[in-house]
Amino acid sequence: MLEPTHALVLFSGGQDSTACLAWALSRFARVETIGFDYGQRHRVELTQRLILLDALRGQFPQWADKLGDDHVLDLPVLGQISDTSLTRQTEIALAETGLPTTFVPGRNLIFLTFAAALAYRRGLGVLVGGMCETDFSGYPDCRRATLDAVEQSLSLGMDAPFQVSTPLMYLTKAQTWALAHQLGGQGLVDLTVEHSHTCYHGDRTHRHDWGYGCGTCPACDLRAAGWAAWQAEQAQS
Repeated sequence: MLEPTHALVLFSGGQDSTACLAWALSRFARVETIGFDYGQRHRVELTQRLILLDALRGQFPQWADKLGDDHVLDLPVLGQISDTSLTRQTEIALAETGLPTTFVPGRNLIFLTFAAALAYRRGLGVLVGGMCETDFSGYPDCRRATLDAVEQSLSLGMDAPFQVSTPLMYLTKAQTWALAHQLGGQGLVDLTVEHSHTCYHGDRTHRHDWGYGCGTCPACDLRAAGWAAWQAEQAQS
């Protein structure tokens, strides 16, 4: 049976999934995490996610007992069949479809299906993901309508009442920074800045106020703009 108070967080090690993990730990009795190695060019995020998990356990004792097992699934076939800037050393640009070349077709659909299969075995009734259709790159598999359809398909296909929660769906990046502060204070903000990874190029050499990254890719642009907007709001309050 699936336990509705137990959750599995799709945890990449980025800003958004770190906020989602803190959100889940503040709400559910038990939380496990899952990551995916699909040949992404910014696979440094796989290293950072482990650092983040250790830091969360150490700095937030109220969450440590809730934070259960971590799982990493190898999905190299996704990278092999994808011709994208996240799985190839190619330029990040807009494709003829109007989507950025960082869009990996089917990625979130595949991630959620594998996550649900694991959650089914472990009795975790809620899947938590950082998908967002407010400040995002236009990926169609980040829209709430897509996630509603996936939630229904998983529940029907496994004959189990899965819930797909997306706490960031209607938040801007500035509001995501604010959520981290609300959930874990300055400690969680500092942890996110120092250890989470968003940059598509996998750059951990350039340190900015908002964290590490190249500072020019779309992921860095969104993160930096959100940080600046949140800082401006903080200064006015």
